[in-house]
Amino acid sequence: MIVVTGATGNTGSVLLEELRGIGAGPVRGLTRDPARAVFPEGVEAVEGDLARAASLKPALEGARSLFLVPGVGADAEILEAARAAGVDHVVLVSSITVETHPHLGPAAGNLAVERLLEESGMAWTILRPTQFASNALWWAGAIRDHGAVRVPYADIGLPTVHPADIAAVARVALTETGHRGRTYALTGPERITARQQVGTLAEVLGRDVALVEISRAEAHRDMAAFLGDETANAVLDVTGGAVNAELLRVRDTVSRVTGAPARTFRRWAAEHAAAFGPADGGGPGAAASRG
Repeated sequence: MIVVTGATGNTGSVLLEELRGIGAGPVRGLTRDPARAVFPEGVEAVEGDLARAASLKPALEGARSLFLVPGVGADAEILEAARAAGVDHVVLVSSITVETHPHLGPAAGNLAVERLLEESGMAWTILRPTQFASNALWWAGAIRDHGAVRVPYADIGLPTVHPADIAAVARVALTETGHRGRTYALTGPERITARQQVGTLAEVLGRDVALVEISRAEAHRDMAAFLGDETANAVLDVTGGAVNAELLRVRDTVSRVTGAPARTFRRWAAEHAAAFGPADGGGPGAAASRG
C-alpha cells in the first residue's frame, strides 16, 4: 500500500495517475474531504489532515510507503505516526535550496525535516526540486483580468521543473529498487526567465501578454501580504536577488532516474492554458510578449 499526501496538488495528483498507470498495487490518496476528491479509478480516497497527525492513522494502516509533502503540519508527529503504523519507506519532497541557500529560513526548515526522516529508522528518498513551473499560476488572475504580469528579476533564468517530473521520479523511487538512501536534486531541461515564461504563455494562449518589471521592494510588498516577510525575502533571493551557480545549474537527474527527458515549461504552459483564460482565436503566431 502506497499513501500519497498532497494528493490533490500539482505533484500528488499526477503521482496518483503515474502509480495507477503502472499498476503499482493498492494506492491511497490522503484528503481532508474524500467526498469531493477526484482521483484516478482504483485509488482509495482516505480522510486525513496533516495538521492533525492523529487523524492519519486510518490512512496509514497497512501502508508500506509514504509520499510526503512537508510543511503542512507537525512533520515530526507525521513521521512518528508513519513509523508507528509500520511504514517502511518515505519519499519526501524537500527543496533544492537546502544545498543552494542553506542560510535561508525556509531552506533550514526543509533540512530539519530531512534530518528527522533520516533519523526516523524508516528508509528514505529525498527529492529536492528547484522552482516549479506551476508557480506561473500566481500570474493567472493578472493575465485573465489585465493581460499583464508584474515581476522582478525578469531576465534571470532558472531551470524550472515541471511538477509531473517530480511525480515521475517519486513513482520510480516508490516502486523500483536502488533509490533508498538517495537524495535527488531535480531541475527542468533548461533555464528560462520570467520574460520567456510570459512570452511562452502569450504564444500558447494566442494573445498579447505584457510583462512589467518591478523593483524588489514592490514585489516584496505584494508577496509579504500572503507569504510573510521571511518567506517573501527568501523567494525573492532564489528567484533573482541572490542566485548562484548551483541554483542555476541544469541537472539531468530526471532523465537518469526515469529514462525520459525532463519536460519543458512550454509543455507545462500548453497543458495548463485553461487556467489563464480562453484564447482569443488569433493562433500561436498572433501574440507577443512585451517588456
